[in-house]
Amino acid sequence: MITFKKLIITLFLSICLSSSWANNTHDEYFLECLSHKIMNSNTISQVIHTPKNSSYSTIYNSFSDRNLRITSNFKPSIIFTPNDESQIQAAIHCSKKHGLQIRIRSGGHDYEGLSYISKIPFVVIDLRNLRSISIDTQKKTAWIQAGATLGEVYYRIAEKSKKLAFTAGVCPTVGVGGHFSGGGYGMMSRKFGTAADNIIDAKLIDANGRIQDRKSMGEDLFWAIRGGGGTSFGLIISWKVKLLDIPEKVTVFNVTRTLEQNATQLVYKWQHIADKVDDNLLLRIFLRSSESPIQRGQRTVHAFFTTMFVGGVDDLLHEMQDSFPELGLVKEDCIEMSWIESTLFFVGFPRGTSIDVLLDWNNSTYQTGFFKGKSDYVQRPISINGLEGMWKLLNQLAVENSGAELQFSPYGGKLSDISESEIPFPHRAGNIFMIEYAVYWGKIEDSQRNIAWSRKLHEYMAMYVSKSPRAAYFNYRDLDLGFNNINGNISYEQAKIWGQKYFKNNFDRLVQVKTKFDPTNFFRNEQSIPPLLFLGYNIW
Repeated sequence: MITFKKLIITLFLSICLSSSWANNTHDEYFLECLSHKIMNSNTISQVIHTPKNSSYSTIYNSFSDRNLRITSNFKPSIIFTPNDESQIQAAIHCSKKHGLQIRIRSGGHDYEGLSYISKIPFVVIDLRNLRSISIDTQKKTAWIQAGATLGEVYYRIAEKSKKLAFTAGVCPTVGVGGHFSGGGYGMMSRKFGTAADNIIDAKLIDANGRIQDRKSMGEDLFWAIRGGGGTSFGLIISWKVKLLDIPEKVTVFNVTRTLEQNATQLVYKWQHIADKVDDNLLLRIFLRSSESPIQRGQRTVHAFFTTMFVGGVDDLLHEMQDSFPELGLVKEDCIEMSWIESTLFFVGFPRGTSIDVLLDWNNSTYQTGFFKGKSDYVQRPISINGLEGMWKLLNQLAVENSGAELQFSPYGGKLSDISESEIPFPHRAGNIFMIEYAVYWGKIEDSQRNIAWSRKLHEYMAMYVSKSPRAAYFNYRDLDLGFNNINGNISYEQAKIWGQKYFKNNFDRLVQVKTKFDPTNFFRNEQSIPPLLFLGYNIW
């Protein structure tokens, strides 16, 4: 006899499967399997979202709208928003049983959309309901679920202590699941390293549905997920991180110089000192082209020197006078504030904005549009001629509905003190700074021109950046570097093309870990680490 609960579940599934997308038997069997694992009818209606449900578009758009360049032709047939670990285990079991690929989303800032698009049938496991944060101020640690955002992490730490912080990225709506597992550069990285450098434990669900922590997974797998991209190896449920001691006040400034104000010489000098200044100082540059404040109708490059100093204003001024007097920094340019206030400053919120804005994980302040990102590492200062060539290309993009920004993010300090092989994130000693190239536009018909411009700039920069390999930052994912055939037949040489750019000599060890822990390549995307057994040969 069919129970009332079972009847409700059956009716719900029949509604979900009534539209044309459900002709795919993978979807039917997956949902039927999931219904047997999750017997609560109310829960099923809350966690399963198909194109037939109004919730589907709301959830999908909440992350796909961040970058409209990512095609919507390859949407998931199902979005699954689990409430607990057992539901994730059920989804992994059912997807393996019925041949439906999964993609894992925590925040949605994936530059190439690999967490929510695929050319083969798939389901998105969206971790938005797993966002708890537990702070232990005595032990100076925190357990953070993978669906939490950086803004929520910063807020919850500050809620508990004025003298503890964590080092990670600037954008508060980035999800920690992907950000931590790819490295996690931020405004205190010269002082404390990356987010991945400060991970001390993790919980992961593997391809067999088992929940693993650091002790049970072993040091090889724990090494791999801290900078090697967690979704190649499993589904990260939560991270345990080491919290960091900071003073009650830090100092920030944002000083702008144009080409007419000697910006070229300042950027050239910055390259010689940015990785060598006091470890408490991270002096970042943002470069944009806009109308000249001096010559109306003419464009110029603006250099925004944006800084975090873990200390007081007097110490900062002393360091700047010793290291970079050419900038002409004065006390009036500087603001002392709490660390949590600085997280708002670097996003661009006005002074006095409530820190409650950090809890706006639904991104109400985010403007949708089209975007393409790329990255590079610089190991020798770019010449004056090289910089002037960059300015020329920046000014060439000066057209309606388009814009570009270059970010120069300095290395040195703690970043350089850690061995390249300590974790998979390899970008350490020898790098002066990282470049992010970001181009954005507002109309789909401008896509081809803007992407072509981005590639032209990247090609121009080849002579000035790292070589053999030309390195890139995994968290600024870029499919122009190469990609896997998602249907299989992946060669080691094919994957190595993009893999060594992100991971340098750590790529081979990542392949070895993948081969041991996920030999059937269950967790995969276009830039996931492939297993050698799947490839069919061994390199050791």
